[in-house]
Amino acid sequence: MTEIVRRTLRDSAAARWTVLMIVAFTMMTGYVVAKEMSPLQYLLESPVASGGMGWTSGEFGIFAGARGFFNVFLLMLFVGGIILDKMGVRFAGVLSCVLMLLGSGAIYYAVAFTSPEPTVNVFHLGILKQQVVLASLGFAFFGIGYELCGITVSKVIVKWFTGKEMALAMGIQVSLARLGTALALAGSPAIAQRFSLPTPILVGVLSVGIGLIAYLFYCTMDRRIEHEGIADEADSEEEQFHLKDLKATLGNGGFWLITLLCMLYYSALYPFLDFATKLMIEKYGVTPELAGMIPAILPFTSIVLTPLFGGMYDRIGRGATIMIIGTVMLTLVLMVFALPLHASALAVVMMFILGIAFSLLPSVLWPAVPKIVPTSQLGTAYSVIYYIQNIGLMLVPVLIGAVLERNTYEGHINYSPAMWIFTAIGIAAIVISVLLLRYDRRHKIGLEQSNIVIAP
Repeated sequence: MTEIVRRTLRDSAAARWTVLMIVAFTMMTGYVVAKEMSPLQYLLESPVASGGMGWTSGEFGIFAGARGFFNVFLLMLFVGGIILDKMGVRFAGVLSCVLMLLGSGAIYYAVAFTSPEPTVNVFHLGILKQQVVLASLGFAFFGIGYELCGITVSKVIVKWFTGKEMALAMGIQVSLARLGTALALAGSPAIAQRFSLPTPILVGVLSVGIGLIAYLFYCTMDRRIEHEGIADEADSEEEQFHLKDLKATLGNGGFWLITLLCMLYYSALYPFLDFATKLMIEKYGVTPELAGMIPAILPFTSIVLTPLFGGMYDRIGRGATIMIIGTVMLTLVLMVFALPLHASALAVVMMFILGIAFSLLPSVLWPAVPKIVPTSQLGTAYSVIYYIQNIGLMLVPVLIGAVLERNTYEGHINYSPAMWIFTAIGIAAIVISVLLLRYDRRHKIGLEQSNIVIAP
């Protein structure tokens, strides 16, 4: 009887899509905070006398990479994945929202209420502004909740859309997340110019608070559904996580190829976005007021295209092939940005193409994971993927910030060395995506097959 109720509720389009929109909105608010500081780089690095904070490119790189500090060094993603598989999506989701709220609040406090003048010696990082250290700690704390929210939302979608429009659902979730990124990139400079530098950060704090309220509403739905016969994964013995199952996941070659591809792809894209606004100002001569709008093309484009590509994957498959196409497009665009070409129109065109790449790979990468990993191990599997991804997201911004600082001459930055680093990461992603296609053909894991299961 329980299985009949479960199947009926999952076949209810209204229930499925309502759940999706709630949890995707919560994730979107986290994306607002994750990128709200990126278009403010030029303000943060402006002299204190002119209303800035006097940060250096190296300090901004440390802040941008701080989101993964605790996840990488304290293994918080592994802890979060086990919490998700043991405690279920309700507990893990609420915990992630609370952590995001506290972390974003700490960033706001650092920028709004502390002085940029005092400095502190931070181990191997050298002398940093105390304000940078406090903001970075807040961002690192936010990162724990942000990544936990990501794996929780992914598991919610798998729970509701297995055998249904899973890639489309994940595409829509990614699309709304991109909307959060786009709002941050396009809106933060305008809000800062209209009010003050800390104001867009406060907007991010409020957004995450609203996301927490939304997720609490989802929890009431989930609890009501459980009473009708659908238990949370943590309550089902056959779907519970067991530590011995982790060995099978970690021994899966396809899982590691997906993991490496995810790390390389996002390590090229997200750190690039962190520095893209100032790149538009320095290299392409775009005014600071409009500079955030050009990088915002990328997420705005993916808002439309990611669900479209996800729906295509649901119906026609070819997921591994799509990954290759996406990584090739990504690499070619990054290579163009590395060349000594300075036309702002070219930058706009490249961002549109990068937006397509930004849509192609996520639309098939995340729905591919449940084809490789059993449901009982999804939380931990996603946590491993996010952990490896966070290593790249932590180290690459620090590296790029240091390279940019080393290639600054008389106030002018030579971006080519940094962009060639991004290009090399993209080339590595192409290699991994080709290996993944070969692995799929050899082991028949179904990446090239469609997702929708037609009921007999």
